[in-house]
Amino acid sequence: MSLTLLLPEAGVRNLMTNWPDQIHVYDSVPAALDREINATTLYEWIDTGCVPAAEIAVVKAPNPSLNAASFSTNGRTDGPRLRNLLDNGFTVRFGHMERISPAMHRLAHGVQQETGYSTFVHAFVTPPGEQGLRHHWDQQMTLAIQLAGTKRWDCWKPLYPAPTRDYHDSSKIWQEKWRQQWTAAGPDFTHDLKAGEVLVLPRGWVHNPRNISNTETSIHLTVAIGERTPYWIAEEMVKTAIHDPTFRAIIPPSGTTVDGLRTIAEQTRDDLINHLQNLDATKFADTLHHLSRTTLEYTH
Repeated sequence: MSLTLLLPEAGVRNLMTNWPDQIHVYDSVPAALDREINATTLYEWIDTGCVPAAEIAVVKAPNPSLNAASFSTNGRTDGPRLRNLLDNGFTVRFGHMERISPAMHRLAHGVQQETGYSTFVHAFVTPPGEQGLRHHWDQQMTLAIQLAGTKRWDCWKPLYPAPTRDYHDSSKIWQEKWRQQWTAAGPDFTHDLKAGEVLVLPRGWVHNPRNISNTETSIHLTVAIGERTPYWIAEEMVKTAIHDPTFRAIIPPSGTTVDGLRTIAEQTRDDLINHLQNLDATKFADTLHHLSRTTLEYTH
């Protein structure tokens, strides 16, 4: 199982039986993961510039991310320039490692086969005493796996329950006053994540990670596992309506008035209810199972 590369047995069992809604910390990253990816690997990627610029973000709090021109030449990642930014306190984030590393692709693919959840992998290299991203929350459960150094995770309970995709995305509804409120109140959970530990962070939990060491670089992976929801099933069910000619009929311009659309909306609602009532849920479950193992939720 790919999950056994990420968590000890107790952690795998908890994920598969009682998907977490509270933060957990496990103190033993399986040794097999270190053979797949480690600090040496990430430094090589920085120095060689082998990772495409489109998959790299460079940020130093409290400023926004630098654009790709700051670490690329002729559209390609420039290793020396990227290393210079790291040496000057910028966090380097490698995004979607499952697209560029066969080992991480196998890992993400394996997790999806085991859970039915679309998975991606990021890596963060943060210099001593520095911080990349500040307060935010994610749309999916993540495993923060510390590979080297120490990173302090100050976390707060979700401001909005069960964010997903674009629904209550922190980057889109952000209010700066929240940061001030969280700082004044203090965290609901804090932990100094050391090399060899894994932090299980449920979706929606606000986090403000930073490197508190003045001498060691912090390196960690985030393995993001996007939960399936009933809304996902509803979307896939509605998609089947396209096979019914009723839903492919043209709405004439005269029907796009307020009154016209009201009538059509009522009829479409009734037609959709009838369509869904006649959908064979048993057969459709086979389709859902296939989609859960093959569909990637995060493609950009």
